[in-house]
Amino acid sequence: MTPSAQAATETLAPRTRPLPTWVRRPEPAPAALPLAGAGLRSDAGMADVEALMTLLAGDGLAGTMVREHLQTGGKRLRARLALAALEVMGVPRAAGIGWAAACELLHNATLIHDDLQDGDRTRRGHDTTWVRHGAAQAVNAGDLLLMLPYLAIDRVAAPAEQRMGMVMALAQQATATVRGQTTELAMAAEERVSWADYLHAVEGKTGALFQLPVEGAALLAGRTRVQARAIADAFRGVGVLFQLQDDVLDLYGEKGRGLPGSDLREGKVSALVVEHLDLHPQDGPWLRGLLGLPRDATPQDQVEHAMDRFRAGGALERVLARINGEAWSVLSAPALADEPALRGVAWELVCVALDPISHLASRHDAVEAGR
Repeated sequence: MTPSAQAATETLAPRTRPLPTWVRRPEPAPAALPLAGAGLRSDAGMADVEALMTLLAGDGLAGTMVREHLQTGGKRLRARLALAALEVMGVPRAAGIGWAAACELLHNATLIHDDLQDGDRTRRGHDTTWVRHGAAQAVNAGDLLLMLPYLAIDRVAAPAEQRMGMVMALAQQATATVRGQTTELAMAAEERVSWADYLHAVEGKTGALFQLPVEGAALLAGRTRVQARAIADAFRGVGVLFQLQDDVLDLYGEKGRGLPGSDLREGKVSALVVEHLDLHPQDGPWLRGLLGLPRDATPQDQVEHAMDRFRAGGALERVLARINGEAWSVLSAPALADEPALRGVAWELVCVALDPISHLASRHDAVEAGR
């Protein structure tokens, strides 16, 4: 990824940015958006989160690999979500530094393992850990990052019961993440293409890591485990939303990976693939054949043909419609009805998720106007 593309990808949408015009439902915006200087865009506490992650990485080669990966950057969205959620629920950000670091460390563990499994050679404009140090050492770096969150939780100044709740939340959501990743890989290997499998994979590997920051923040804010889980469950759809957007962006936007279609070259069963095969099952042999090709042997003209087919065949429009529905499902979640300030944070997240594909709004508007 080039530095300019990196900057574009890593920038959070402004707090006051409206949803894209094609996200239309009668519900109004949240009445309680985070206060100025608060919310996801606030840097308050982030320097402390970075310092703690670096400290916990430790010395030696294992620590060096972890620090190298962390220093490649990233939005730190899960850490920001943890601190923002804590703040709007009435607890100082300083109380959640360890928890925010735990969430971010877990997320980065999955990135190192994903890069190895997917064969991705670059992330955020830098060589991935397995390219720098080999596959075996990348597994070690990812494994270390899986363990460090528990040490981060030990730095949280909270009653033992709250910290145990955070440990259990982290273990449960980490488990869901692994199960989701397993399902995603199985979809490609076993040619299973269904929305049920897709959603199971996405809710696990992506949704769980958006639930986790909110669940721990709610615990620190004094909510019971049952209440905290219910509040966090409202954010599961955010992960689905981000993955749907990412699938669309891979073909019809800029992810900083050069030519579009990285997902097709990796053999990934994206939302567009699932939707297209649901609409046009007769294309199954061609599309599965394309996904089965080695990455370097995937012809660019076939990628472009798939892009055209997804557009003309209606898959793109149906995925955009799913994105629309998922956005409002998050914002209208019953668990957030009694947490209006937290609903404001959810609004911010939805805006961040949709901003990279806002350029598709005009097409969606034109189609909707013609119906």
